[in-house]
Amino acid sequence: MANDWTIPAAAPDRADMARRLGVPPLVAQLLINRGLDSQARASAFLAPRMDDLYPPARLPGAAGAAGVIVDAIRAGDQIVLYGDYDVDGTTGVAILWHLLRLAGAEPRFYVPHRVTEGYGVNIAAVRDLAADGAKLIITVDCGVTAVQEANVIREAGVKLVITDHHTLPPTLPVADAIVHPGLDAAYENQDLCGAGVAFKLAWAVAQCLCEADRVSPEFRDFLVEMLPLAALGTIADVVPLTGENRIIATHGLRHLARTRLPGLRALIESVGLSDARISGYDVGFKLAPRINAAGRMGHARLAVELLTRADETRAREIALYLDEHNRSRQATERKTTKQAVALIEQNNLAADSRRAIVVASEGWHTGVIGIVASRIVSRYHRPAVVITMTNGEGQGSARSIDAFDLAGALSDCEEELIAHGGHPMAAGLRVSADRLEPFTERFVHIANNRLTGSDLLPRLRLDAEVDLAELTLPTAEALDGLGPFGCHNPRPKLATAWLDLVAEPRAVGKSQDHLQASFAQNGVRLKAIGFGLASAIEDLKQHRRCRVAFEPIINEFNGRRTVEMQISDLQFPV
Repeated sequence: MANDWTIPAAAPDRADMARRLGVPPLVAQLLINRGLDSQARASAFLAPRMDDLYPPARLPGAAGAAGVIVDAIRAGDQIVLYGDYDVDGTTGVAILWHLLRLAGAEPRFYVPHRVTEGYGVNIAAVRDLAADGAKLIITVDCGVTAVQEANVIREAGVKLVITDHHTLPPTLPVADAIVHPGLDAAYENQDLCGAGVAFKLAWAVAQCLCEADRVSPEFRDFLVEMLPLAALGTIADVVPLTGENRIIATHGLRHLARTRLPGLRALIESVGLSDARISGYDVGFKLAPRINAAGRMGHARLAVELLTRADETRAREIALYLDEHNRSRQATERKTTKQAVALIEQNNLAADSRRAIVVASEGWHTGVIGIVASRIVSRYHRPAVVITMTNGEGQGSARSIDAFDLAGALSDCEEELIAHGGHPMAAGLRVSADRLEPFTERFVHIANNRLTGSDLLPRLRLDAEVDLAELTLPTAEALDGLGPFGCHNPRPKLATAWLDLVAEPRAVGKSQDHLQASFAQNGVRLKAIGFGLASAIEDLKQHRRCRVAFEPIINEFNGRRTVEMQISDLQFPV
């Protein structure tokens, strides 16, 4: 509560833009806030077109990789897809698996175990794959840092195609082809995720097989069927949902509800979304966590099986199993977060003099430490590294705030680390027990020098101040049409002027920790819900007036649709 609110001034040309686009002025304001201040850019955002996807030949390395893969298909070589264990990796593997099957190959897949093998390509695995007859290994969502592993693959006489999107290292592996958006700074979508890279590569392979830029109807239908998998990876990997990524996410979601893939259908049914419109929220908070649960609490090969070769019966079995794993993950995550917060408080790790947090303990489950790191960032508003120690070595996950580049900071700590990799906002690392303290102090020192006190202040960035009279159902529907929401396209957050409390606020929910209230302004009345905000009830009763920061939501009940407010914050008169 009592966050510092940042509200942009109303754009002077928003009414003109609203008229030209045929949208409510509030929607025009949000488009301007997102930098879409020309009619062409705003129109492209409002109606993403498949024709605006960049041709796969422009993705660095895609054309060369397609040639290597097609040669292997035609030679009947054994092809192995080596993927990461998260949603981005498993969906990317699934895309290429279906592509290779359509092309007449019999691909295999390999996904490392998160706990026993860790992230990325490992030498023992590739030696086993080579000994078992692999002639071409294609990495998915990993491999760009696998210099030593690539040498082992080459020495074994196996060809290697690397597809990845993680931060490029100073020295690249030697491979037959590397597909990575960052290999050419001029490539338009530097934020393509691993599944997006796989989708583009599948498109390039289809073009190569068809010997034409325009693929056959069979391959065109296939690429449309793969869009939901690419959308799952795009949304789950929290890449910016703008430009090409927005096109993939938008059209992938549209096709997701009517997918013919048995695994996706079973997954959708398992969360009660059958025959319903599926949103980015549904992917991020219902579907993706269940796919991730396989790698977090068990083995991700089950998730790949679900999305590839599973028939309807097997798909339902796996979907049920993943649902159970997800519940186990949630319980483990809550327990670990509670323990981590206790350590932070006991040891004063979030003191004003420490602008980053490193917390470590024996026995924490590797599969949840990334989520726990996110929880800590949300609670303390500073970068956080959560490390689980086992047999003298720690495996860590790190999450950050906008002002701090994690990947760069870890690179500056690499003398203290066994390995590291990732993005500016999320990364992973391995550290020996005897270097844990030096790493901690070095990392905190870097944060202290690169972050200011103001960087750590919780700020609520709002899109506009509105009157309740503006929140009509058509306007709320138009705001909803700005989705899918996610990184660089957050859900609209608005602010009100002073409102009057009407009726008594009350606590609701199983644990009575949510706030339910109604507010009025100039004769217009709206209901509001504040999740986790029951502690504000006494202040509301005392003041009877407040300003509300909120997300507009559409409530559907008994066939009636009404606009309500989902409260983010409240401000009371001084």
